[in-house]
Amino acid sequence: MLLSTLQTPRSLSRLSLTRHSHSYTSRASLTDQTPTLTTSPPPHSEILSTRQTLLSRRASAADLALSRLAHLRLAEPRLRAFLHLPDDDALLAQARRVDARIAAGDDPGPLAGVLIGVKDNICTKDMPSTGGSRVLAGYRPPFDATAVKRVRELGGIVVGKTNMDEFGMGSTTEASAFQVTANPWDESRVPGGSSGGSAAAVSARQCVVSLGSDTGGSVRQPASFCGVVGLKPTYGRVSRFGLMAYASSLDTIGCFGSSVADTGILLHAIAGHDRFDATSSKQDVPDFQSHFVSVSSLESKPLKGLRVGLIRETIDKGVDAGVISAIRAAAMHFEELGCSVNEVSLPSFSLGLPAYYILAVSESSSNLSRYDGIRYGNQVYADELDSLYGGSRAEGFGSEVKMRILMGTYALSAGYYDAYYKRAQQVRTIIRNSFKEALSQNDILISPAAPSAAYKIGEKKNDPLAMYAGDIMTVNVNLAGLPALVLPCGFVEDGPAGLPVGMQMIGAAFNEGELLRVGHIFEQTLENCRFVPPFVADDDIAF
Repeated sequence: MLLSTLQTPRSLSRLSLTRHSHSYTSRASLTDQTPTLTTSPPPHSEILSTRQTLLSRRASAADLALSRLAHLRLAEPRLRAFLHLPDDDALLAQARRVDARIAAGDDPGPLAGVLIGVKDNICTKDMPSTGGSRVLAGYRPPFDATAVKRVRELGGIVVGKTNMDEFGMGSTTEASAFQVTANPWDESRVPGGSSGGSAAAVSARQCVVSLGSDTGGSVRQPASFCGVVGLKPTYGRVSRFGLMAYASSLDTIGCFGSSVADTGILLHAIAGHDRFDATSSKQDVPDFQSHFVSVSSLESKPLKGLRVGLIRETIDKGVDAGVISAIRAAAMHFEELGCSVNEVSLPSFSLGLPAYYILAVSESSSNLSRYDGIRYGNQVYADELDSLYGGSRAEGFGSEVKMRILMGTYALSAGYYDAYYKRAQQVRTIIRNSFKEALSQNDILISPAAPSAAYKIGEKKNDPLAMYAGDIMTVNVNLAGLPALVLPCGFVEDGPAGLPVGMQMIGAAFNEGELLRVGHIFEQTLENCRFVPPFVADDDIAF
């Protein structure tokens, strides 16, 4: 039964697709005429705007950096999105190097003057990189991660290190050893995790774009909670060199932006083979920017012929009604854009969550053995070596990390390996084949990015099983190694101004370009949805 991955598709036009009142109103739903795609202004590319401003000499990179930094510092006491910030002189030094290139008549790079947040488990040589853990408190790597190095080479300015759940183990940032980040849409709610700081910083416009990491949804779920765009690339598309390992066969570095265009530009900057990472792919990196078409030049059915599969298991029991409503409304919007949309069933979908947690904790129990108080990190005083190891790890690791290390060690122990780890790997193969078959009949698959919108801080902290269940929408993509793009598609009625809902689009391996093309068109034609949190004043949006 598990190998039969697809059931007979049902056309969405025959289903009840009730629109959520906050999602959007399409002109096509109001008349029987061909839908017009003239909309309110779509999200613009802040990266391209920044570059144009610099090249036209309307402002310097130093001026833009100071303006954004002032906004960042003003918002930070309430949001707590950053763990480490450079001093003003260090930041201005980066900006002035960009200004010097422009003054010399050189190309400053596609990321010129763009302020970029970097998740704290991605190494930076000029700032601490702690992975959100006390075991690495104050640790400064002697090198930049490959993704950070490429960002700097292309003119990007690293504005700070963002908060995260310790070593990526969590879904809320509440497992950070240092602080809990607030959601810019409602400061009493979580921003998601483990890349919650990176998502919140982009949502609150503290930085233009940011880097995160995604092991089981840690880019996509926070993107949904914070109303921003999040992209998890194909495994191997971006080098993992300099990314602190959690589960090496699942970890990927991903991107956040306030628009699909910005996210795609950032991915193009960091993607490509790296000799320092044996798992990085030698696949050519296309020019993702060439996939973006202006809304003014779109036809009435710009996605005509595209086959979209809505995963049935993701709009079933356990998913909030408001989330289902927003996703069904998004599916109808795809139909209005010319797509054929059908429901597809992946019966193995529910097996992904237990398989993921067995594999992830098993790999983490091995990867985190390096934090022993000897080679780097904090060290406790002890008379014996075993006491030094035990004491350093006991004081350095938080409760969530300790629990996952213990679970992983148990799953890999003699007598249990076949029952847990080996069986989880077999399930992983089934899931990979399931997606392969589904994507042979559909160009993209869609689902919610999370079963609910952002929930209250502390609501699930003492119920780890409920928190783990929130990863059900995303972990399968990591097990299959596929790319996925999350972009906001609507709202649910909650919080002071509603809470955003993210739609996940899944594509074939190394087909990020198609996801970005489709996402860009969807984003530009989605009406009556402005995904700027009330936290951000109108006059603060443009820098």
